[in-house]
Amino acid sequence: MIKEINPAEAWEILKSNPHAVLLDVRSRMEFDYVGHAPDAVFVSLKEPPGWESDPTFVSNVTKALQEKHPNQDPKELTVLALCRSGARSMTAAEELTTSGFKQVINVSEGFEGDKDENDHRNSINGWRFRGLPWVQS
Repeated sequence: MIKEINPAEAWEILKSNPHAVLLDVRSRMEFDYVGHAPDAVFVSLKEPPGWESDPTFVSNVTKALQEKHPNQDPKELTVLALCRSGARSMTAAEELTTSGFKQVINVSEGFEGDKDENDHRNSINGWRFRGLPWVQS
């Protein structure tokens, strides 16, 4: 079973653990135009228009983590998976765990959070709603 934490808890882990990585698995458009956490490692799980899982996702994550932490085994790093709302990142966390990653945690709420009664995000929960650092390209 994949452990889940909220964005504030993820931020605390990132600040205190130099071997923790925030893995943003949203689409390239979301990462660039909606915004992203500083220093997040970007590896998309799914891209439009088909929104099918990328069969090279795990190998792409492994390569990206090796580049970020060249002296560490990527499968030993603490990987905090983040998407828009926590659903895609759970799928990503499951794929990584099945592939031998030992410490993968899903960031529930995601970057934009759940929808409110008006179908708007960023108003109930999520990385941005909690006031955590983020940037736009």
